[in-house]
Amino acid sequence: MIFLMLVLLKIILFIILPMSSYANEDTVPLTVGENAPGIATITETGDTLKLSEVYSEGPTLVYFYPKADTPGCTAQSCNLRDAYEKLLAAGIRVIGVSSDTPEEQKAFKDKFQLPFTLLADHEGKVIEAFRVPRNNGKAKRQTFLILGGIVVWRDLEAQPVTQAQDALAALISLD
Repeated sequence: MIFLMLVLLKIILFIILPMSSYANEDTVPLTVGENAPGIATITETGDTLKLSEVYSEGPTLVYFYPKADTPGCTAQSCNLRDAYEKLLAAGIRVIGVSSDTPEEQKAFKDKFQLPFTLLADHEGKVIEAFRVPRNNGKAKRQTFLILGGIVVWRDLEAQPVTQAQDALAALISLD
């Protein structure tokens, strides 16, 4: 009987409770017109970055991806890398976010020569602040364009191979 109780306790503590904090697929992400979270978090270098400071520099594209160095996430990040000069010319700063560690983000950035900052949101604070749904603890692929600290466009079904083009089109449509 004690053995069975211990097994049940372990199931609750190590399986059910952790899953409940990750299973937020019903979360409603930030909507257009809402204030973008100015939260501070850790970059791939281990430095602290406050998003509100980035927003003050101009249009900011914050894109969420499930896992560094996986096929879809690599395609998405490389699309943004390949169009980076066009994004910069439009004034857009790019910030990538996943729940990976700083070391994993740095390895991903170095491997694919990504010219923008990656946030290592292994505690999920940025994901939660943007209300991005998660699946097994990993952020769903979503993108937000922020102007003056306000969400002006969002893509809740972000397409990895057209991410940069979609963001540029969104910025142009605001004029």
